[in-house]
Amino acid sequence: MSANKILIVDDEEIIVRLLSMSLRSDGYETFAAYSGEQGLEVFKSESPDIVVTDIKMPGMDGLELLKKIKEIDAEKEVIIVTGHGDIDSTITALQYGASDFINKPVRDEALAIALERAKAKIDIREKLKEYTENLEFKIAEATEDIRRKSNFQQLLIRSSNDAIVAFNHDWKVVVYNPEAARMFGEVAKDVRNKMTIDKLYTPKIAKIFKNQAKKGKQQNTLPWRENIINTKDGRQIPVRYNSNVLHEKGDFVGTVSFFQDLTEIKRLETELVQSERLAAVGQTVSGLAHYVKNILIGLQGGSYVVDVGIANNNTEKLKTGWKTIKRNIKRIGDLTKDLLTYSKQREPEFEACLPNDIVNDVIELVADVAGSNGVLISKEFDNSIGEVMADSQTIHRSLLNLINNAIDACVEDENISKKHKIKVKTFMDKNNYFCFEVKDNGCGMDKDTQKRLFDPMFSSKGGKGTGLGLLVTSKLIEEHNGVIEIKTSLGDGSTFTIKLPYEKAN
Repeated sequence: MSANKILIVDDEEIIVRLLSMSLRSDGYETFAAYSGEQGLEVFKSESPDIVVTDIKMPGMDGLELLKKIKEIDAEKEVIIVTGHGDIDSTITALQYGASDFINKPVRDEALAIALERAKAKIDIREKLKEYTENLEFKIAEATEDIRRKSNFQQLLIRSSNDAIVAFNHDWKVVVYNPEAARMFGEVAKDVRNKMTIDKLYTPKIAKIFKNQAKKGKQQNTLPWRENIINTKDGRQIPVRYNSNVLHEKGDFVGTVSFFQDLTEIKRLETELVQSERLAAVGQTVSGLAHYVKNILIGLQGGSYVVDVGIANNNTEKLKTGWKTIKRNIKRIGDLTKDLLTYSKQREPEFEACLPNDIVNDVIELVADVAGSNGVLISKEFDNSIGEVMADSQTIHRSLLNLINNAIDACVEDENISKKHKIKVKTFMDKNNYFCFEVKDNGCGMDKDTQKRLFDPMFSSKGGKGTGLGLLVTSKLIEEHNGVIEIKTSLGDGSTFTIKLPYEKAN
């Protein structure tokens, strides 16, 4: 806003006319008054930006007019015109709020300077007012934006399908959404700002989060992991979770954790695996027919030899025939067990066991067969493994399959100059798995055989194998949350490694 309207008040008419002419020539709009009373009326009706008034006037003088104007509008600028030696009145005028003063006779230069100063004050005041209004608007706008974002974030947290739990620097719960209440079975009012991490989480998960916070900025985000949480009402829920450590100016202020309920996903995965296994079993029927036919031929051959032995009263024939019958009965039993194992979902039965002792037991079972075929079995144990929580039946059967396969690989090796060996080794790897390694120097496998190794009904043993042994072994290890790895080279042998999660027995 430009201050352009000026009211001139003086009881001397000639001074008023001269000042008005001078100011109008400078582009101002002027109003005239010849007394304090008239000046006040013009001020009320025209609302000028600046008032130039003489201090000495009959009736209402300049000081009184100044007071009245300031009572009406304290922000109006008033310039006082004084005579020489009237210092006391000038000081009083300044105390009443006059913006400036000039002496009589009024010179154009002095008046111009006083007007510029008054206009500068008005301009500064207008800008300050505009800035203040804008600032208030911006603060209100920013406050509304923060409120809107806060409401949006709260809505996201409340409606999230993930359980969201946040802790402050004292590990007390400060955020706990409805999904978290459903998952953990604790009511929000009993948890928020009351419960600590050790009370809400299992000791294992609480320890993971606390260790993460101790690492500082080295690990702000915890990778997604899977675990089981125990709820207040006794449920066990499989979850996938991660956590973020929060810092402010380098100081730890808390963590926020996200949990995803995997119950339905695990159920669907189980159903899918089960259906795939049943489908695979269905597809194997035609392949099994050939294998069963071979067994029947073996049984018929054995029974024929037994009949001959009975007819001729030949004990050797009886023994030979009966041995053939027993061997084929065993093949039927093994086939039946493999089919049942592969088609049926089985939960591992964890118990305290010694992996090294299991290996010893399996080696004792196969030692005679290996020795009769000229295969040497050695072992190398990592005694640091100790007693672990594992399914000993899974380990035993898987190792038995792998070592028997290793013996077969040595027997079928066409390189008769080799001294065939099998080495069974236990060790801990860097990822906290306890491992079993079965290494042989037998015939090995080509790339095509290796690719098809876990296909249903595929066997590298021709008519001697069902194609289910490694498939069953892989299934058992998978149910134990482990993995099986293979390294092989045609003519050089194979190495099978079983890796299982390490959990020390209490």
